[in-house]
Amino acid sequence: MSDNIIQLNEDLIKHDLKDFVRSNVEKTLNALLDKEADELVNAQKYERSTDRQGYRSGHYKRNFQTTAGDVELKVPKLKGVPFETAIIERYRRRESSVEEALIEMYLAGVSVRRVEDITEALWGTKVSPGTISNLNKKAYEHIETWRTRPLVDSHPYVYVNGVYLKRSWGGEIQDVSILVAIGVSNDGYREIIVASEGIKEDKESWRSFFIWLKECVLKGVRLIIGDKNLGMLETIPEVFPEAHYQRCTVYFYRNIFSVTPCNKMKAVAMMLKSIHAQENKEVAREKARRVAEKLTEMELGSAAKKLQDGIEKALTYMDFPTQHWTRIQTNTTIERLNREIKRRTRAIGTFPDGQSALMLVCAKLRHVAGTQWGTRRYMNMDHLTKLEDELLSAIIAG
Repeated sequence: MSDNIIQLNEDLIKHDLKDFVRSNVEKTLNALLDKEADELVNAQKYERSTDRQGYRSGHYKRNFQTTAGDVELKVPKLKGVPFETAIIERYRRRESSVEEALIEMYLAGVSVRRVEDITEALWGTKVSPGTISNLNKKAYEHIETWRTRPLVDSHPYVYVNGVYLKRSWGGEIQDVSILVAIGVSNDGYREIIVASEGIKEDKESWRSFFIWLKECVLKGVRLIIGDKNLGMLETIPEVFPEAHYQRCTVYFYRNIFSVTPCNKMKAVAMMLKSIHAQENKEVAREKARRVAEKLTEMELGSAAKKLQDGIEKALTYMDFPTQHWTRIQTNTTIERLNREIKRRTRAIGTFPDGQSALMLVCAKLRHVAGTQWGTRRYMNMDHLTKLEDELLSAIIAG
């Protein structure tokens, strides 16, 4: 029975199939080029016609990269009429899908060296780093347009944070911060609003950043969520006087843990979580007061002071719908993005300048925004509308 089994050489079949597809692509493209030449001269090869517009004068060969592999094109040369093909742009050496794949791989986090290896494996030829660089310049033009686009929808909730990268400046390695803002629209979807170079997370950087956000027609802001930063805190009331500020509770805890001994960390963590487990702001304030007293009894005076000084900003989220509390009490949504950015930039190390760092960060943000991340509803904003209507009715009635 085993003698009747046909043994197939899988590698040979794949090789032959690939050659078959490539040769058919080559024949099809050359046939289309010949057809275009016939239409331009208004006559077929060797045809005698009074309507003829020009004459063929042979052809020249040109390599062209496609997803099926390298093909050899025979581009017709014409006399009396210029040959401008609609199939392949002049000087283009790659199929547009190949270029899009190269850009997509790079922006998705694949290193330049890895892109070279992948292109060689897929298309049989290695794309040079210079080619990838030129393609990225083209991509960055689109990224800059996306980065400076005007906003259409209102964004009641806005998450802000900065991510630090390394750049070379005057022969020294310095930190450069990229400030990022993510908004939740009236429809409940997350949108990456903007990213900007901040140099340092100081007051002037945050002020310029928030003013730019406002110029992007960012409107309807009710709450800004971020880490405690003096520059940010001083700037928010100036630029967005209608907005409230929520200090990320995770960073708030970490700030208290920084002055807490390791052997008491677990107990302190449970006490802090009990504050944010309360049903409303007044009860949470009272709980925070009792926790501060308990910390003082445990000889953790520094931790108690940090709790008392920061608890009010860490409870702002309780003025908003309870259905949104888990989403707006922390900066988790932007922290996850920052981790993605760090993962992408780790292979690069040091950027030549702040602009190149900004462009790569924006490229990664744009790539993430184009995935399911930005197409899933993040929260139901009807709860916020209902709460605001109730507050307005209470003011009118009072």
